[in-house]
Amino acid sequence: MEIADTIAQVRTAIRERRQAGLRVGLVPTMGFLHNGHVALIRESTTSCDVTVVSIFVNPTQFGPNEDLSTYPRDLGRDERTCIDAGVNILFLPTAAEIYPEEFQTFIEPGRLAEPLCGAVRPGHFRGVATVVAKLLNIVQPDAAFFGQKDYQQVAVVRRMVRDLDMPVEIVTVPTVREADGLAMSSRNAYLSVSQRERATCISRGLLAAQAAFRGGEHDASKLVAIAGAEMVDIDSLQYLELRDAETLEPVIGSVTRSAVLLAAAFIGSTRLIDNVIL
Repeated sequence: MEIADTIAQVRTAIRERRQAGLRVGLVPTMGFLHNGHVALIRESTTSCDVTVVSIFVNPTQFGPNEDLSTYPRDLGRDERTCIDAGVNILFLPTAAEIYPEEFQTFIEPGRLAEPLCGAVRPGHFRGVATVVAKLLNIVQPDAAFFGQKDYQQVAVVRRMVRDLDMPVEIVTVPTVREADGLAMSSRNAYLSVSQRERATCISRGLLAAQAAFRGGEHDASKLVAIAGAEMVDIDSLQYLELRDAETLEPVIGSVTRSAVLLAAAFIGSTRLIDNVIL
């Protein structure tokens, strides 16, 4: 595995492979890799000749009172994970490399970024869209791989790619869960043993609503209520909403087309997100 610290280095490494006619895949991450990330990497290594993983804790997507300084990091473990998973190039830029002095150009996403996480984390998707656009421009992959757990993020990125005519395929990989249903997340490392146990009520509620939908219940308010009834062990709920799977508009009345049930909740001081597609 080749490690690149600068934009020039990663572009040189990719250029040599692209000249050989190889298909390039990109897996953008913030590190502290888990099996959810490994699933993205495996999807890339299966469909692409060259897999690039970027690890960059992006400061512009964190709010002033969020966990930028404490976000879990373990670069040594991440490097070993990438080697074991068959990554060809690991891109490890610094903040100064991505955002040089006097950086002032940002991407402002539209309506897809306004509800849900966008409503409770002002500026978050501005930072996400900007860093993803930069990574896509730097690597110029044929395909980029994102997890379904970050459903709204993928929707924003997909819209950005379409609107700005970026020649890249955005591939969404299903959420990877622990044996008890908890969606894998780097932030799970913040949870104590008891908090970790309580956190499973989030996925339990979402999966209960999904099962009810598959069993014939299509009333939006009842499905939300079914999910909410299971989430008794959370400390606070930011949102639990049923949205159109494509537009993210609220679903009112009966579910007549593909929809997604999304939740954001706090267990202690740890914010967790999850979703299921109906």
